[in-house]
Amino acid sequence: MPRPIEEFLAQHRIHEVECVIPDMTGIARGKILPRDLFLASGEMRIPKSVLLNTVNGQQPDNGPFVGDTDPDMVCVPDARTVRLVPWAAEPVAVVIHDCQEWDGSPVQISPRGVLRRVLAQYAELGLTPVVAPEMEFYLVARQQNPHEPLQPPLGRTGKPEVGRQSYSIDAVNDFDPFFMELSGFCEQHRLGVETLIHEAGPGQMEINFSHGEPLDLADRVFLFKRTVRETALRHGVFATFMAKPMEMEPGSAMHIHQNILRADGRNLFSQEDGGASEAFGHYIAGLQTYIPQLMPLFAPYVNSYRRLSPFMSAPINVRWGLDNRTCGIRVPKSGPANRRVENRVPGVDVNPYLAMAATLACGLLGLREKRGPSVATTDSAWNVEHELPRHLEDAIKLMRACEPMRETLGSAFVDAFCAVKELEYATYNRVISSWEREHLLLLV
Repeated sequence: MPRPIEEFLAQHRIHEVECVIPDMTGIARGKILPRDLFLASGEMRIPKSVLLNTVNGQQPDNGPFVGDTDPDMVCVPDARTVRLVPWAAEPVAVVIHDCQEWDGSPVQISPRGVLRRVLAQYAELGLTPVVAPEMEFYLVARQQNPHEPLQPPLGRTGKPEVGRQSYSIDAVNDFDPFFMELSGFCEQHRLGVETLIHEAGPGQMEINFSHGEPLDLADRVFLFKRTVRETALRHGVFATFMAKPMEMEPGSAMHIHQNILRADGRNLFSQEDGGASEAFGHYIAGLQTYIPQLMPLFAPYVNSYRRLSPFMSAPINVRWGLDNRTCGIRVPKSGPANRRVENRVPGVDVNPYLAMAATLACGLLGLREKRGPSVATTDSAWNVEHELPRHLEDAIKLMRACEPMRETLGSAFVDAFCAVKELEYATYNRVISSWEREHLLLLV
């Protein structure tokens, strides 16, 4: 067991340890162990097939991906991730683990391993990616009937929000008790949360993270989602990270800001004279080329594609522009040292490890292939034709056929992830919706 973990457990008098890994959907899987058993074992063993769970708890035929005997994998704790669980009744720690084969090699279908794989390819070039995610989510009233539309929660005024309240301070203050506790939990959890704003939808909020190393940020986003949901339950409401939870309201995104540092710490996207570098254009071109081919990683569910509609604050394109929020790829105004790209396509329902791996992989292929970007869009891009897949089924086909990404992300991962998504889509497609019953039952 790494000494920093032993010291942390002793310092905080930990009773239990939550040993977790993220599966394909980004759900935390694992075991809860007494402290002494955790220290004695030094690792966690669970079936490799756990990584293949769909969001509704099914699994595709896992033999091609894990072997016919459904073997265990070895999960090794990452000492950098040990944290207190701030809402626990007694001292409890959580540690994120890396998934390994018995020979110590990484499990190819592990989301955390996929991100490590992409970062290693940057390291081979002497480059270090930096990311900063922005996360939107909704607070909604508790309800038990999934067939009923979601409703905004009641704040301290006792009334639900009416109309759009973008950037409203009063609308945020209406949920002060929730945000005060959330802020405290995030501080204890060492999540590095910065800005809080109210977004356009009723009860829709946005949290921004400080920029940093991608694996660390993915870990923090992974833990943040659970922290928000737990805090909401303590305050009698639900928090949802669905991409499009309400029919007539904007969806929720996880925008990813990114730039690349050279070995000497300088921004790869800027020349010495402060102008944009050729590499900056290549990187943007990589995003433009490959984002449409990796949409299951940026829009992983049927619901995800409901968010991607014009005039609803979500992109339908891979145009790029300077400070242009109608584009799928936005370049914020900044100085040469902070020149960066914002990928506005991902929904907040993504697995953060896979969304970050995917966006960095798109840029990496642009750098390798020295592609040229389109001309920057200087007007509104809301009226352009759809440049992204419209449905999950089409998106899966494109991802399966994208050969350059098989080498970058790993062919075994691509096949396994697509199998999970195909099973989810098939399960959804059997559902008879309320719209069908309302409009077809007695009229056709």
